Amino acid sequence: MTALVRPFAALRPLPETAAAVIAPPYDVVDAEEARALAAGRPHSFLHVSRPEIDFAPGTSPYEDRVYARGAENLAALVRNRVLEREVRPCFYAYRMTMGTHVQTGIAAAASVRAYEENRIRKHELTRPDKETDRVRNMEALNAQTGPVLCAFRSSPALEELLREATSLKPLLEAEGPHAVVHSVWSISDEHLGTALARELGALGELYIADGHHRSAAAARIAAARRARSKTPDPAASHEYFLTVAFPSTSLRIRDYNRVVTDLNGQSVAAFLERVERTFEVTRIAAAASPEPRSFALYVEGHWYRLRARAKPTTSDPVARLDVSLLHRELIEPVLGIHDLRTDRRIDFVGGIRGLGALAERVDSGRAAAAFALHPPSMDELMTVADAGLLMPPKSTWFEPKLADGLLTHVLD
Repeated sequence: MTALVRPFAALRPLPETAAAVIAPPYDVVDAEEARALAAGRPHSFLHVSRPEIDFAPGTSPYEDRVYARGAENLAALVRNRVLEREVRPCFYAYRMTMGTHVQTGIAAAASVRAYEENRIRKHELTRPDKETDRVRNMEALNAQTGPVLCAFRSSPALEELLREATSLKPLLEAEGPHAVVHSVWSISDEHLGTALARELGALGELYIADGHHRSAAAARIAAARRARSKTPDPAASHEYFLTVAFPSTSLRIRDYNRVVTDLNGQSVAAFLERVERTFEVTRIAAAASPEPRSFALYVEGHWYRLRARAKPTTSDPVARLDVSLLHRELIEPVLGIHDLRTDRRIDFVGGIRGLGALAERVDSGRAAAAFALHPPSMDELMTVADAGLLMPPKSTWFEPKLADGLLTHVLD
């Protein structure tokens, strides 16, 4: 059986260039935000992951010249010794510190075969357009630059090995967005690396937490390169993708909230009347994060608490999720929004932006109403994945997020 992960020879910054390179994940900032973050930072990895920022505003990120520019920018970082390639394959310890929250995981190359066999388990559908964008980006760069965030069930032995691996000064350390400090250790000790491989192999499965489009794109590239080869090599680097795996107990899921552009032709009063058939509706004085099986609604300058009237009766792990409840009882029947993946009347706002961002979207006229949700737990996510099921789109927002640019998996 193919091992879940293996060591890899990372392309990474030098210790003295890490702060100049570190960037947020490509998909958490739009082009305008990326352009602002990269201003005055010529080595920012956003020039690789979002190369449209090097063109005039409004340039499509899907043009051939944009992908080519990303490859040119990556080559320049290597040529100018901002990035260098590790001499030999190894595992890496990766720690994120956000205030008092600390999580430490293992960075490795994850097996595409294990992903295809559902031993690296997903919980979300992907959008074909976003998948294709990552395929084109990875093919242009001949590398995977954005790590996939994975989780594993608690393993005291593995966690003890990670404590040993992080006992010395890190190889790389830099502060990223939201004051998150990212620390990376290269695990070159052969004994420790062997022990890590053994414990990782004993896990049985990994769970994708964040990065479904990146892992799906990696699988598409592997399949295409197998098809083109007369003698496919199961050990080829394109048969693996970049991941950082953390103990599930250390991951934090934030709310992933919803805003809608209109009330489906209803007045606010008529809309609230429809909602009251299924939910207890209480006007509240200020924004408040909802509890399980309740939601916060912002409409026409006021906050409301919505509590589901009926108790859950199903054992289906997807149907029991709060995000499913909101869609089933309100988003679809009251607002007429059926497909969360394609309907442009609904948009999604990560909880890191705060409830104030929801009110701002409505007050500015860009949305008619906003809904705040209680986030699902890691146990709920893994139960869904173990059942071979999928969560509704945009169900989870993980924070802190991995950085781009500190570790890159080269497709030799």
